[in-house]
Amino acid sequence: LEEITPRPVQDTVNILKQGYLEKRSREHSFFGSEWQKRWCVLTRRTFYYYANEKSKQPKGTFSIEHYNAQLAFHLRKDSRKRCCFELICPGKRTYEFTAPSPAEAEDWVDQVQFLLKDLNSLTIPYDEEDEEELYNDVDSSDSVNTPSHNTTLNQDELNIEMEDDDIYEILPGKQPNKQ
Repeated sequence: LEEITPRPVQDTVNILKQGYLEKRSREHSFFGSEWQKRWCVLTRRTFYYYANEKSKQPKGTFSIEHYNAQLAFHLRKDSRKRCCFELICPGKRTYEFTAPSPAEAEDWVDQVQFLLKDLNSLTIPYDEEDEEELYNDVDSSDSVNTPSHNTTLNQDELNIEMEDDDIYEILPGKQPNKQ
């Protein structure tokens, strides 16, 4: 497993989203799970959570890769149930959060999903209809068998056959040797 070196919020680059969320703790008290206010930071690959905005060291970090984000109204029974979301990864810990508002919860989910789509994309998307138009001048092994490429080769072959058999240039003042 990859180890993530905890860094202060101020040193974290590429912050995509940050703000206060309530995070459900892993420890269960007599009254059930407790929600703790945490300053959360989402970067391109990592989710950090801190005790507060001024904390130097995170309380926890995890790689966001392979996680899925979804709204989770079942996490709470009170009036804030529509503010809940969770980050789930098979075989790893599930992280449960409550945002300040339902719109903010949706925004966190959208940001994580957008980031995951970007991380999972191994190819640059393109429109198949425009592929030939955009890339028809690129020589590749696939294009050798295209009809337009074969036509060009055939035309070149015809031009060669139609040329004079003499391949030597005649310089001014010199007469070619007749055999």
